[in-house]
Amino acid sequence: MSDEARAAAERQATFREVFSQPEYRAVFLASALSWIGDYVAKAAVTVLVYDQTQSVAMSAAAFAISYLPWLLGGPLLATVAERHPYRTVMVTADLVRMVLIGSIALIEMPAPLLLVVIFLCTLANPPSQAARSALLPLILTGDRLVVGLSVNLTTGQAAQVAGYLAGAAIAAVNPRLALAIDAGTYAVSAVLIRFGVRAWPPAMTAAHRSHLLRETADGFRIVFGTPVLRAIAVLVFAAMLFAIVPEGLAAAWAATLGATEAERGVSQGLIMAASPAGYIIGGLVTARLLRPDVRRALIRPFAVLAPLSLVPAFFGPSAVGIAVMAAICGFAVAGMMPAANGLFVQALPHGFRARAFGVMQSGTQIMQGAAVLATGVLAEHNPIPRVVGLWSMAGVVLILLAVTQWPSTDRFNATVAAAARTQPPAPLDQPIRQNGARQGDAHDVVEQVRLPGKIER
Repeated sequence: MSDEARAAAERQATFREVFSQPEYRAVFLASALSWIGDYVAKAAVTVLVYDQTQSVAMSAAAFAISYLPWLLGGPLLATVAERHPYRTVMVTADLVRMVLIGSIALIEMPAPLLLVVIFLCTLANPPSQAARSALLPLILTGDRLVVGLSVNLTTGQAAQVAGYLAGAAIAAVNPRLALAIDAGTYAVSAVLIRFGVRAWPPAMTAAHRSHLLRETADGFRIVFGTPVLRAIAVLVFAAMLFAIVPEGLAAAWAATLGATEAERGVSQGLIMAASPAGYIIGGLVTARLLRPDVRRALIRPFAVLAPLSLVPAFFGPSAVGIAVMAAICGFAVAGMMPAANGLFVQALPHGFRARAFGVMQSGTQIMQGAAVLATGVLAEHNPIPRVVGLWSMAGVVLILLAVTQWPSTDRFNATVAAAARTQPPAPLDQPIRQNGARQGDAHDVVEQVRLPGKIER
């Protein structure tokens, strides 16, 4: 590669370049609306169920049920997105969720039936999210993809905070209104996707289909059978085992810090808000200020920093100290995830992206749930600061071991180049041309993601 070509390949993308892509704008707006609506609905459903049953357990079940599809069959449901056009999958999922959430808003239901409807609604999440994840590399190339992923992840964190606050406020007055708002966001999302995204053909043709179980197993094989993908997956899963702990133990931890209900409430709020706040700042800073090669070089240091930032918990810090640690941890995760996700997606052959997303998303959910459960059990018999400190120390050791298996630059480049040769067919409708070239050009993908030679194992 010439010096000029290398400079172009390593050029940092800007937010303006990312949002100049019409399809990305449509996907981003649709996703942001859906995220906000989802968190508004989660807050409202817990209130609605509690008002009906006066049961804390039933209210908690209404909140937790949205995670079940990913834990029970996320990879299988995500495989559906590979069989059909991504636009069709996303629009259909939005319309299904609009109808189901709208029915809860309009019809009085007993709590058990309401939980069933919520569960049916959440079954649409894995295929929809997998389709969106697989669509983004077709819309954005090179560093634009990494910046786009960073924007999405950061927006998701902001949507969580805003959605919960708005949902709690609206639900206090009328929880059904909050659910109606969620249904409306799905309707708008469906319109944005239908008219803002091109008709990309299915990633898997009828001739290549076998059955869902075998196709899902192929997703696991490509993730854990490809050294580059396996290295990224292990690093991400390991980081997830530790980054969630402050948020997961926030309520119990806060109870040890304050003498009054008000003090405990403030402490819990600080701890729970700190990690998303750090994530938002980290996502924006790393995407805007760091060059692509620097971001990629920092994947491993950021991965180590995530659990390392929580080790001082061992010394029993105050609520403010815990919040600072959690914010640093969130910043570190935001620093590593978009770059790691960008490499992961670009190293995947076309036709496996939705399935691989299902594997990664389910693994992430399992790691987070296991971490909160394990530390919660340990904290039943030991002080929380000691549990978190020792858990995080073990995390530093685990991630240091994981980074020793990080592939060489040449292996990354070879895997990305091989994946880029498996290009999708052109959209069925008129392609959108950017600077005289079709989006998703194979040469652009390979050249934009090539790593600098200095990053070696």
